Amino acid sequence: MKKGVSLMLATTLTVTTITFNGSIASAETIDGLDQKINELEKEQNELKEKQGDISGNKENTEGKMDKNEKKQETVDSEIKTIDDKLTKTQEDITAKEQEITSTDNEITKLQERMKELKEEIKVLKERIKERDELIKDRLRAIQQSGGNMKYIEVILGSKSFGDFINRSSAVNKIMDQDKTIMEEQQADKVKLEANKVEVEESKAVVEEKKVALENQKEELVALKDDLGDQSIEKKTLMAELKEEHAGLEEYKVSLEEEQKILAAQSSAIEKTKELKQSEKGKLQQLAREEAEQEKSASTPSSSNGSNKNDRVSSQSNSGSGQFIWPAAGPKTSDYGMRLHPIQGVKKLHAGMDIGSTSGTTLKAVASGVVISAGRMGGYGNAIMITHNLNGKTYTTLYAHLNSISVSAGQTVSQGENIGQTGNTGNSTGPHLHFEVHEGGWNAAKSNSVNPMTFMK
Repeated sequence: MKKGVSLMLATTLTVTTITFNGSIASAETIDGLDQKINELEKEQNELKEKQGDISGNKENTEGKMDKNEKKQETVDSEIKTIDDKLTKTQEDITAKEQEITSTDNEITKLQERMKELKEEIKVLKERIKERDELIKDRLRAIQQSGGNMKYIEVILGSKSFGDFINRSSAVNKIMDQDKTIMEEQQADKVKLEANKVEVEESKAVVEEKKVALENQKEELVALKDDLGDQSIEKKTLMAELKEEHAGLEEYKVSLEEEQKILAAQSSAIEKTKELKQSEKGKLQQLAREEAEQEKSASTPSSSNGSNKNDRVSSQSNSGSGQFIWPAAGPKTSDYGMRLHPIQGVKKLHAGMDIGSTSGTTLKAVASGVVISAGRMGGYGNAIMITHNLNGKTYTTLYAHLNSISVSAGQTVSQGENIGQTGNTGNSTGPHLHFEVHEGGWNAAKSNSVNPMTFMK
């Protein structure tokens, strides 16, 4: 998208001064003025068409700006939603990381517990092994002694009742010990199996939990990455929309600026028409006076001729077609390509600079009509004047002014005070920037020419 518009102001505005080489104003000269007036009217109509086109472009641009702003609001809302999701996802990731850390702690504790259980299992196995040997020995002894029958023989072999009691107690004790050994053996075996199951099941549960948590974290990280991509995409879109909006806004401003200049130019044309009408009236009056003089006397007196020529010369100008120096000071920069002192890039310097201190009197380089007078972007305070030199239209521009003493539509004479030089706009120091354009001024400066070509 273009971010500016060339303000093509190619309308020919003329301010003509009339010099008579003879004493007779011809009908052809009056016809020439009529032709000029018709041309100015045609230019006014063309300006109106341009203004209509600009108004349409401006409305279209404003419509695009409205759509852009609504799109920005939508994208901004989407960015906020994504940012909220990102925040929530990051919180979930942090929570999962904490759970994984907690699970790792559980695994560490479980590993310690497994070490303890393994030690217990080792002890249990040793005890079971020892009991197995003891039980085997007892079984062999019982087998060799005949089992329970030997216990009866021991009891029946008692010598007395007291001996009977002692022998019965001894047998019971032996049998209780055997029972205890068997019960402890069974209990240790059960505990051994239980410990094995606890180790395996606990390990499986915790490891499964950790895998689940890590999978959930991976999903959250993937979601975060996706949301991050969406956020980058939306923010990129927002940056593009803002850039587009800035371009549209700049284009709208340039259209508004062009509207102002076209309106000022239309006023200048109207002023020029009035001057042409006035010149035409004066020519007609001179022609009538000339005709009356021819009728009243065959030889006009020298004094009358002198007075007539005085009247004519009062309407005339030097007719030199050259510009005077606009302000006191030396030329400090020429017309042409140069490294821009502020932007730092090589570009066309469409005029020349004159080293004038702030407050130096500024003069119109030639007679003409003021097109615009006021703030003009990087030019700061500026004046544009249209001139006619040898039947050709030129526009002069005076920039970075401290003050302005004329207004749009005003006619000025060569050498007339129109303001003061200064340091406004994009300027590195007090000076006058002076441009000359063939025809109307345009922002592209494609019709700019070297001012020194026209200087006295």
